[in-house]
Amino acid sequence: MKTSSLILGILVVLPTLTVGQTVAPSSSGNPPQIAFDITKADIDTLLKNPDRDQPLRVVDMGKYNLEVAIIHRDPTHDKPGDPITVAYHDQTAETYIMLSGSAILTTGGTILNKRLRLGYNIVNGPGGDGVAGKDAYSRRVKAGDVVIIPAGVAHGWSQITEELVYLSVRPDPDRVLPGGYVSPLLLKNPPVETK
Repeated sequence: MKTSSLILGILVVLPTLTVGQTVAPSSSGNPPQIAFDITKADIDTLLKNPDRDQPLRVVDMGKYNLEVAIIHRDPTHDKPGDPITVAYHDQTAETYIMLSGSAILTTGGTILNKRLRLGYNIVNGPGGDGVAGKDAYSRRVKAGDVVIIPAGVAHGWSQITEELVYLSVRPDPDRVLPGGYVSPLLLKNPPVETK
């Protein structure tokens, strides 16, 4: 399946929001009555930005928020057996949808030298980082793979030989991410409605 078909098959978006616009959170707890599109052109625009982890949107789904982010990681120069830096997010799970490249993903286990990150932004809420313990699980993932990482589970990358690109879909039941956020780089060319 082509990357553009995968992206369009997973995400749906509203083309009428302006760049950087936010939508007021739902106070009724009711889900929105509209769909939200994220086009391949939107993703390509954000991939030109040097930031590694970029939220495209945080949608207020009524009872929870849902974030979609695009992530790209440059090649690493580590060797098998080197310590693996991992992150964890206290309140948000992640689903990775691998678009291109391959690497070793290490998850779970004990986090050594664990420390909180202060000043977390809209990307993934409160959490921290550390080093993967010997009880962590490592495997190679590649384009087309999907990985689900529950809240609090350590996760980190190693042995990236070419740029790695993936979508991250983050459910946010505690609403630690700002519902209604839209990346200022998103929707520069809104899709045209087809009749």
